[in-house]
Amino acid sequence: MSEVHYFDAPDSTRIAWREQGEGRPLLLIHGFMSDAVTNWIKFAPTAQTLAEGGYRVIMPDLRAHGASGKPHDPAAYPKHILADDQFALIEHLKLVDFDLGGYSLGGWTTAQMLVRGCTPRKAIISGMGLEGLIGRDDRAAYFRHILTNLRNHPKGSREWMAEAFLKTTGGDPVALNLLLDSFTNSSREALARIDVPVGVICGADDQDNGNAEALAALIPQAKHIVIPGNHMSAVTFPDLGRAMLAFLNG
Repeated sequence: MSEVHYFDAPDSTRIAWREQGEGRPLLLIHGFMSDAVTNWIKFAPTAQTLAEGGYRVIMPDLRAHGASGKPHDPAAYPKHILADDQFALIEHLKLVDFDLGGYSLGGWTTAQMLVRGCTPRKAIISGMGLEGLIGRDDRAAYFRHILTNLRNHPKGSREWMAEAFLKTTGGDPVALNLLLDSFTNSSREALARIDVPVGVICGADDQDNGNAEALAALIPQAKHIVIPGNHMSAVTFPDLGRAMLAFLNG
């Protein structure tokens, strides 16, 4: 397992990240209730595939996740805080020429960064569709229902499965629930102004965050890339890492 590194965000919250490989920097951001190890290392060789392809894969644990700080103070979760943390990490690592990507919440964070002026060489928005970016309030409400009704979800339901995933990652439901308050919607107009090549990579059976093809159609330099799986399974297949590598090297 790669070593954990830390730095303090501007509000003093401790942010953790791991690295794998050497070469061109790639900031890779995990999904909600997950962490860097779970998303990129434990269940699929995504980080390994990218590292072997010549990338320095930089994998942060988002605030309220993994080895990063999990404050229980609502003030620690202002709007745009996840993007702000990543901008701070980029500055801390003195990255200038780099690539950027993420899955699910990591894809949303990537889009937030692009809308706010981040200019990587290429970006990857995976496990994310148009509705997940312009209608984020609905997704936040779904997760709030899960986090505030733990142990009450019908066995076998999507909510029950999400709670089971939360248990496997050791997530902090209080911090995660507070993080939902930081979610914001992007406008179609803002997404249409993104001026870098974007790979929109999504599972063939993944509609959890809306329509990925519609998202790719809205972003001028975007390419829609379909891989096997649904929202939970696509991230566990080697196809995701291979698709990311092919897009970055294309």
